Amino acid sequence: MLTATALFTLAGTAIAGCGLLPLTSPALADEPSPADLAQAGPDGDVVLGSDKAPVTIIEYASMTCPHCAHFATTTFPELKQRYIDTGKVRFIFREFPLDPLAAAGFMLARCAGKDKYMAVVETLFAKQQEWMVQKPIGPLREIAKQFGFTTQSFDQCLANQKVLDGIQDVRDRASKKLGVNSTPTFFINGKKLSGDQSIDAMAKVIDPYLKEG
Repeated sequence: MLTATALFTLAGTAIAGCGLLPLTSPALADEPSPADLAQAGPDGDVVLGSDKAPVTIIEYASMTCPHCAHFATTTFPELKQRYIDTGKVRFIFREFPLDPLAAAGFMLARCAGKDKYMAVVETLFAKQQEWMVQKPIGPLREIAKQFGFTTQSFDQCLANQKVLDGIQDVRDRASKKLGVNSTPTFFINGKKLSGDQSIDAMAKVIDPYLKEG
């Protein structure tokens, strides 16, 4: 298991990116139970959109996954404008780090607070090539400064075992209970979609639920 102090030895870390993790749980159905999907991690869910939206999308992502970054910078803005901001979709973003560097990015987002969480995530995805390098701490610290981190608060965040444990709990539960083993993975009203998705691909799943309403 990764410890918070290990995050300070990230130089030269091998990046798992979007690769597959071996599942340690029995074979799971493509559509997990609503109760299992609804359960948030220890530090709560990050939610965008109306609680009354007819469609709920849950995304599991890794900060070092290029496919996740591509979705975040190309598809997500359109998804937000077309469906989330209009009250049609409730969007839940959950952590699924596939390597220590991804965990560090999520820790910074959590430490920034819920009001800045998605802004940190979106910035890290947009600047992924800047900090996904052999010596990532320096670039990460510079990005964190944009969100009010000092050198001290940055170091304290990456040494916070409680924050890391909460992120690992979300990842481990998704792997064992929901069958998630790669990123990005989406659940649209319980229907599982794996891999980077275009807005058209997501619309094909979303729109029938809107017509039912």
